Amino acid sequence: MSRTPPGIRADYRAFRILPTRWQDNDEYGHLNNATYYALFDTAVSLWQMDQGIEIRGPEAVRFLVVESGCRYHAELGFPDILTAGLRVAHIGTSSFRFEIALFANDSNTAGAEGFFAQVHVGPEGRPSPLSETVHRTLSGLKT
Repeated sequence: MSRTPPGIRADYRAFRILPTRWQDNDEYGHLNNATYYALFDTAVSLWQMDQGIEIRGPEAVRFLVVESGCRYHAELGFPDILTAGLRVAHIGTSSFRFEIALFANDSNTAGAEGFFAQVHVGPEGRPSPLSETVHRTLSGLKT
């Protein structure tokens, strides 16, 4: 089975610097698996907030993660300074898929690539169509 090669910075549309911390390393001296997902979530959440999408508080737009994954290409760990690259691969009526890459220091090649499929839900917790504003904002990252 052939493996998909890692992406490069030019494959992504927006970027966020995320420094690593001493506690992010595991017993093997590289980032703990759970840390990758926390970094992905942080990068996506900060981007959403930067775009004016309320994800906290009484007016929050509620997105649920319904699927996630990660492919590891190279070891990352403290004291790396990571850059998270973001793009949107799919936008549906109520769902979308963020793809995130982590680049160590000045590397042009992703050390890890992950994704979150998210669904917008209404107050009753059922899928609800994305607002025109959110759809337009996500479209700015569409590849």
